[in-house]
Formats: sequence, C-alpha cells, structure tokens
Amino acid sequence: MGSFWEVAPLIIFFGVVAFIVKIILEHQTRKKLIEKGMLDENVKYLYADRPEDRILPSLKWGMILIGVGIAFFIGQLVPPELAEEITIGGMFLFAGLGLILYYAIANRMVKKLKEKPSDQEIVA
Repeated sequence: MGSFWEVAPLIIFFGVVAFIVKIILEHQTRKKLIEKGMLDENVKYLYADRPEDRILPSLKWGMILIGVGIAFFIGQLVPPELAEEITIGGMFLFAGLGLILYYAIANRMVKKLKEKPSDQEIVA
C-alpha cells in the first residue's frame, strides 16, 4: 500500500472542487428565487436559521472522519502484507458504524428540539 500522503492531494482536490460546486449551485438557486420573487412563506423554511442545520452536519462528518482515522491507525498496526485490505475494509466498516451512530444521535436531537416548547407562545 502506498503512503497516505501520495493520495492526500487527490482527496483534498476533489473535496475542494465539490465544495466550490456546491457553493455555486446554492448561489444560483438563491439568485433565481429572488429574481422570481418566490421568497414567500412557502420558501422561508429553507433559509431559517435552525440549530440542527449547523450542528448535525458537523457531527456526521466528524464521526465519519474519526472512523476513517481509526481504520488508518489499525492498518498501521497489522502486518504489512494485510495492511491494505484491513485499512480499506476498516474504512468502510468504521465510516458505516459512524453513520449509524450519527443517525441515532441526530434522531434523538431533532426529537428533543421539536418537543421543546416555543419561547414565542402568547400567554393570555
């Protein structure tokens, strides 16, 4: 198995390209909505500043990257002739476990936020 640092520039490059494409597409969508005057009550929820929109993606990617990091660490501890297979298999295994654990945590967090009483209720 080659060194991780031989592959790292490729991973970083494609990640940056995907991020730039995402930003451009979001900007174009917002621009079209503003031009057509479609920013009414039906679309406001898309731009609402909700805590789960900031916390949950960070949690998901953190858990996936921790899983991949654990796989790389374990791949360094095994004999060299098995390192590549164990590292790749471990990456899928631990990233998948991270996503399953993320689903359970995110589901619980969203339910708590929905059950939380609104601070804007009018007291008669």
